[in-house]
Amino acid sequence: MIITRTPFRVSFCGGGTDLKSFYGRQEGCVVSATIDKYMYLSIHPFFDPQKISLKYSQNELVENVNEIKHRILRETLKQFGVKGIEITSVADVPAGTGLGSSSAFAVGLINALNAYLGFKASKEEIAKNACNIEIDRLGSPIGKQDQYAAAFGGLNFIRFLPDETVLVEPLKIAGETLRTLEGRLLAFYTGRTHNAESILVEQNRNTGKIEKTKNLIRMTELARELKSALETGELDRFGETLRENWLLKKSLATSIADAWIDSIYETALRYGARGGKLLGAGGGGFFLLYCEEDRQNELRKNLGLREFPFRFENAGTTVAFRDDVPQ
Repeated sequence: MIITRTPFRVSFCGGGTDLKSFYGRQEGCVVSATIDKYMYLSIHPFFDPQKISLKYSQNELVENVNEIKHRILRETLKQFGVKGIEITSVADVPAGTGLGSSSAFAVGLINALNAYLGFKASKEEIAKNACNIEIDRLGSPIGKQDQYAAAFGGLNFIRFLPDETVLVEPLKIAGETLRTLEGRLLAFYTGRTHNAESILVEQNRNTGKIEKTKNLIRMTELARELKSALETGELDRFGETLRENWLLKKSLATSIADAWIDSIYETALRYGARGGKLLGAGGGGFFLLYCEEDRQNELRKNLGLREFPFRFENAGTTVAFRDDVPQ
């Protein structure tokens, strides 16, 4: 048996510039971090060597890989060409909440299949393959940041170049700065999920518009400014940077925010948050807020949403357990 553990991510600045509709013309970049909430995938030999058993939010038992309903499982198993296995997934957080769950699934699955078959693959190779499956083979209108974040782990500045190169640069942050940042970041669940693909379809369509392009360029500038601030220990502008990035992001598609989302954000700012954003594509999921320690209890009391405690992690996708593996 093989079990992989793959982290979810929180993205601070630059989300949207990892879409090819933008980075195909000029460099995109994001600042993001992985957290101690995970996607777990296990692979075990199945009793019937001619069948594939799948257990996720649904159960599937098939003989032909083309019969698989789960798109990522289907395309990945086509690529690896393996039968007679049982794959099970368990996650700390449900899909559609803005933490990059689909890409964490793809990355964890590729890592697990490589380990099960005795192949050695680098984190770069795993991330690149996950992008190939999700974006190229399945045609999902998503970007590349989630796959690379989940594969590499840590707090990174990730660049997306027009020639399809992706560069992952770990941020050089002092331990005290990292602990302070971790203590000032709070996440709250809005209570509703979103359809990231429908939001991103509109966002991709809008990227060619001059005003939207200018906003995306400004988001890359904010990501670079945030990188510099974190590496020099200047957290004073962190909240304001999240706030400006959120206002720019809201302009990219009509379904990213609505009156209800705006009212939550305004309440957060009124009761102590210096800034924040919805994680992921928008529309629901988790609010990430930056709030100094002396205002956090007031924020919690008045926001009235379920808090989602988390800490940073640095490992990325790993093989958490392995037993006798066929060679």
